[in-house]
Amino acid sequence: MGKVSMDEKNRIWMLRRRPVGSIRDGDIEIVAQPLSSLDDGYVRVKTLYISIDPTNRIWMSDVDGYFPPLPIDGPLMGGLVGVVMESKDDAYEPGQIVMPGLSPWALYNDFQAEELNSLPVLPGVPTQAFLGPLGGTGLTAYFGLTDIGQPKEGDTLVVSAAAGAVGSMVGQIGKIMGCRVVGIAGSDSKCKWLIDVAGFDAAINYKTEDLDAALAKHCPDGIDINFENVGGKNMDIVIGHLNDFSRMPLCGLISTYNAKEPVPGPYNFANLLMRRTRMQGFIIIDYLDQFNDGLQKLAEWILSGQIKYEMDEVEGFENIPAALDRLFDGKNIGKVVVHVADI
Repeated sequence: MGKVSMDEKNRIWMLRRRPVGSIRDGDIEIVAQPLSSLDDGYVRVKTLYISIDPTNRIWMSDVDGYFPPLPIDGPLMGGLVGVVMESKDDAYEPGQIVMPGLSPWALYNDFQAEELNSLPVLPGVPTQAFLGPLGGTGLTAYFGLTDIGQPKEGDTLVVSAAAGAVGSMVGQIGKIMGCRVVGIAGSDSKCKWLIDVAGFDAAINYKTEDLDAALAKHCPDGIDINFENVGGKNMDIVIGHLNDFSRMPLCGLISTYNAKEPVPGPYNFANLLMRRTRMQGFIIIDYLDQFNDGLQKLAEWILSGQIKYEMDEVEGFENIPAALDRLFDGKNIGKVVVHVADI
């Protein structure tokens, strides 16, 4: 693995203006920049895969969240997996596969060694899985369900966006822990995958079925855990079926992220009080000190075949906007990543 030629240009996605609704032409832009020589103590990493997550859209907006809004004319940021091309730190050498923390969406990035994690080689597990089931996606599902959802044998677990990156993992972890699992998704093909591949007990196509009636049918004894990824009208309906002392991990509200107007809260909010439901929002970094324990458990389940997963790959660095659209159009099954380059 040789050095990157200084004649080669880096390419970086930059935020040009804050999107209103869906991302439009001109909101984000690829900028070419020259590559400088590598500074002492740094490692140059070529991007192989970029993680596409709903939170990427939140960071483009000027909202007060757990992460500051990205600055206009600054780089877009997210998770990625890359290969070391050049190193001026003894901890890394060319050819190593690494995963940094939050990083610019660029073809090349320079990191200090302490910003990188070297990834293990696991038989049958592709590199990009470390951005999904063996990365933030899997950890989000694991800690949100086990810590906040507190599943018990025989509980009924409902998962929204159930065929998505997090939802598909939540349901399968719930099955391992003895829950009856009902998924909510937006197409018949997704529902079929949830039952035939992921092993859910039931799946509801909210676009073609009466969600209220379907929940009554598939959750006749009510809902003990609602793992919420979507928000909006569907969440309101689910709240109406919650049991006493139910738990509601609040992971995402993807149905609202492209909203152009203020989004009303759940009309069925009072039922959270009447059912004494524990609803708690969480962010994966809340569990940073427990990551190794969670990854060990996820790896065991994946390598044993107890958890199935899909990687929804979009080809090409220039197609990041299309990859984001897949999330919000509901086209994906599993984790969306962009394939940027090969080793």
